[in-house]
Parts: sequence; C-alpha cells; structure tokens
Amino acid sequence: MTAEWDGITKSEALQDDEVVIRHALADAAKQYHWKKTLEILNGRPDLINVTRPDGRSLYTPLHQAAHGNAPGEVVQKMLGMGAWRTLRNADDERAVDIAKRKGYQSLVHLLEPVYKTHISHTILQKIQTNFHEIILSRAGDLVQKSRLRLPELEPLLELEQPRMWFPVPGMYGGFSYWIDGEGKNAKLISESWCRVVGGSGQRHEITSKEGKLVDEGFV
Repeated sequence: MTAEWDGITKSEALQDDEVVIRHALADAAKQYHWKKTLEILNGRPDLINVTRPDGRSLYTPLHQAAHGNAPGEVVQKMLGMGAWRTLRNADDERAVDIAKRKGYQSLVHLLEPVYKTHISHTILQKIQTNFHEIILSRAGDLVQKSRLRLPELEPLLELEQPRMWFPVPGMYGGFSYWIDGEGKNAKLISESWCRVVGGSGQRHEITSKEGKLVDEGFV
C-alpha cells in the first residue's frame, strides 16, 4: 500500500465524523491515555501520522508518545503501524528531538530515524522547494482554500519504497510522487492529475536545481 501524505489541517475540509475521531485521537494522545490511543489507531491505522484539525502544534501520536515518555511497547506499536520518525512538528522537532529534550533516554534509540534512502538535508530541501512550487502552480487555489500542509519529503527516506500519494480536496486527484536515486543525483518524480478532466495528467522530474515537465496529457 502506498503511503499517504495527509495535508488536512482544517476541520472544514473533513466530514463531521472524521473531525470527531481525529480530535478523539489527539485528545487521547495528549492525555497520555495510551490504551485509548492504540484502540483508535487499531481501528484507523491511516491516522497514525495525522495532527489535530485546527491545531497549531502539529503533534502526531508519536510526538505525544515522546513527550509523555510512553512505554517502549506503545512506541513500537506506533512504529509498526507506520508512524514516521522523521515527521516534524510546528517547532521543527521530530519525536526523537522531543525525547532528547525531555531527557527520556530509553525512547531515544527507538525514535532515532532509520534511513532506507540517503540524500543530504540540503539537497532534499531544495528538491522539496521545487516540488512545492509545482504543487502550487497546479493547485494553489485548492491548497490555500483547505490550508493544506504541503508534503515534506524527509519521511520518504524511511520507506522501503520511497513513494507517497498526496490527495488534494477539490482536485478529484492529487500528486503521486517518489524518489529516484540517492545522494546528489537524487530526483523526485511527480505525477499529478484530476480524474474528471481528461488529459490532465502531468509528470515532472524534480531535482535540487529545477522542476521540469517531462510528460502530459495522460489520465
């Protein structure tokens, strides 16, 4: 199954029942109620990397586990569900950074990122900037309307298959993107489309220097 970047930050972009369960998850994790947190995630593992609707901290359940010094088995279960160690909150902290700041050394080794693909932070950030420019050129109005959190590429480096899907509300489609190569030769491939508009597909190759349209007219 392809991993998904859930960029939703506003309640208005969600159905009412979805708002309720996301708040319930955020509340349980913030209260360090790990049994309830895991019960919700067992039923909805797709929420493992989401944040509270209309929230400001951008804490995921794994960030809260680090903040609350959760038992190691709780952290292990979250990681087993696909929690990203590299995902950053509004203060640019990963879960491991929170554990280090709080002095929870027993969690640090569990939360240290394990990279499957190796690209320097500088190159990755340049690729990400160019990718964001393409997203905004394709769907800027929809991104702004829903106040979407644009995809951050660091979590791709944790995945065995560094590929993700970024759905855009109102676009009837979105962006499928994956990393090709490593190091200074790395590039991101992005394919985007609107399902209800024939021939709307575009394929871009994105490097640290540029984002280049290489194909269009499919889908």
